[in-house]
Amino acid sequence: MTPNPTAPRPNQFALLTQRRFAPFFWTQFLGAGNDNLFKFAFTVMVTYQLDVSWLQPQMAGLVIGALFILPFLLFSATSGQLTDKFEKTRVIRAVKGLEIAIMALAAWGFWAADAPVLLACVFLMGLHSTLFGPVKYAYLPQHLSERELTGGNGMVEMGTFVAILLGQLAGGLLVAVPDVGRHYVAFACVAVALIGRMTAQAVPASPSTDPDLRINWNPVTETWRNLRLARENPVVFRSLLGISWMWFFGAVFLALFPAFAKEVLHGDAQVASLLLVVFSVGIGAGSLLCEVFSKRHVEIGLVPLGAIGMSVFAVDLYFASRALPPATNLALREFMTQPAHWRVMADLALLSAFAGLYSVPMYALIQLRSQPSHRARIIAANNILNALFMIVSAIGVGALLAAHFTIPQVFLITGLLNAVVASGVFMLVPEYLLRFVAFVVTRVVYRFEVRGDENIPATGAAILVCNHLSFVDPVLLMAASPRPIRFVMDHHIFERPVMGWFFRLAKAIPIAPQRDDPAADEQAFVKAREVLDDGELLCLFAEGAITRDGQLGEFEGGVMKLLERNPVPVVPLALRNLWGSYFSRQGGTAMNPPLRRGWFSRVGLVAGDALAPASVTPVALRERVSSLLAS
Repeated sequence: MTPNPTAPRPNQFALLTQRRFAPFFWTQFLGAGNDNLFKFAFTVMVTYQLDVSWLQPQMAGLVIGALFILPFLLFSATSGQLTDKFEKTRVIRAVKGLEIAIMALAAWGFWAADAPVLLACVFLMGLHSTLFGPVKYAYLPQHLSERELTGGNGMVEMGTFVAILLGQLAGGLLVAVPDVGRHYVAFACVAVALIGRMTAQAVPASPSTDPDLRINWNPVTETWRNLRLARENPVVFRSLLGISWMWFFGAVFLALFPAFAKEVLHGDAQVASLLLVVFSVGIGAGSLLCEVFSKRHVEIGLVPLGAIGMSVFAVDLYFASRALPPATNLALREFMTQPAHWRVMADLALLSAFAGLYSVPMYALIQLRSQPSHRARIIAANNILNALFMIVSAIGVGALLAAHFTIPQVFLITGLLNAVVASGVFMLVPEYLLRFVAFVVTRVVYRFEVRGDENIPATGAAILVCNHLSFVDPVLLMAASPRPIRFVMDHHIFERPVMGWFFRLAKAIPIAPQRDDPAADEQAFVKAREVLDDGELLCLFAEGAITRDGQLGEFEGGVMKLLERNPVPVVPLALRNLWGSYFSRQGGTAMNPPLRRGWFSRVGLVAGDALAPASVTPVALRERVSSLLAS
């Protein structure tokens, strides 16, 4: 089912009322909740209720966590192939049927207090999550449009963390009931699995994307093949690494919450649970805010913002932890009365919220840019990398603690390391940095309003033709487009210290007038044709230079030269209200005096309907842009 880009676009909460999203959402929600209900109840039971000589309480959490992650390393490659080959709804229902069988076995394990059986079920539930992972993210692009993808991913991320939280709380409360707690857990696990299978029955059909795929059952060779497949698209692969880093970052905090609550905050077990609640709510809130900030596009400019917040509040958590008053064994009520503890909770809430802002656009970008035929295998590669990064995270934290670093110092190191890693990712994938600049400019310097942005193609080659009012015009167009734009720009702009660096980073194409430099002019057209050959968006400022009087100038014939070789759609664009701004040439010189119209001045862009190549002339284009300016 291909999403209809012209269909009404509900907000992310309205998706819960629609069959294309709601049954899938509740199916994945119940699965994540059941995973954690089962694992946490088992961990508590081993820690406090069972006397298992070969599984010490302090090691129980690590063993259970390792067993759960192991299938991601072993079977992610196979699960990605299954999702690409078979109809996704069939896969979802088969996985939920497997969950019922696993939970039935786990129920017997709880009833008999049989630790080996329950450990086997931990591994099997890890397998269940491994099989469901690629379906989870490959399903959404088949049912949501580009404008809904960020909101849909935000809902899924929010739902996952809320399910984790509720599952752990339910597991802890049920298993703690004297004498019969483990029996309640057994019933609950089976009941949640059965409800999940019922919601899966309502998930709409999702056709196979590669039905002729031959399954390679060798996990080692297929894992390597999936990683190579992911590396074919550098932006996608580096985004996979960026997401895996977020799991590394989050795993540090989640692993240390119990010890942090006890040894640093001097609180009881309820305080540790409070930290988990704050962290989960923060992730959920950040995930939901992505749609608000992105204006319902896949806005990867949020990723650098998220990375900055993650580092800032991780570092501040270190300083907040050093400023705590002396205390011993604080109950939750006593803990909440200390003002210093509110700073700690604020840091945790904000760093996790920024982690949500960081991760959701990356997931949406991967779904949007991956080839549909092997999208699930790309997600499987991501799951493999996530598992590896989480293992490295556990080893790294253990090494730091063994070297006598304190827990706040580990948080400080993680925050600083996040800044280094994020900077590296953004330099390797400049698109993140460029979109971040565009995000800031359109929300801080200007109040940017866009009309008709659905006319900017989400796929395929096209030429965008726009009027030219200021030096910041390309930045505004970047913010309005759902995907990267390559600009053909006056070569003099590249000589400016800051602007030139920025547009070189954006891979803009410098062009000089033919009378001044015929070779440079021809080379610009060669590069422009390559952009269109690759199916990308190309933007021309058809007046040839930034206006000096605020009026729409005559359009040059460069677009006609390109259409001779590449007859692609041409989309007219009209930027408005930028004349007189800081970046325009009103008064003769741009960028002088500073902020001449102040902050948040209102500017806009209107995108018209795409024109067929045969109907395009410079005069017709100018008339169309002029009419858009007047609309």
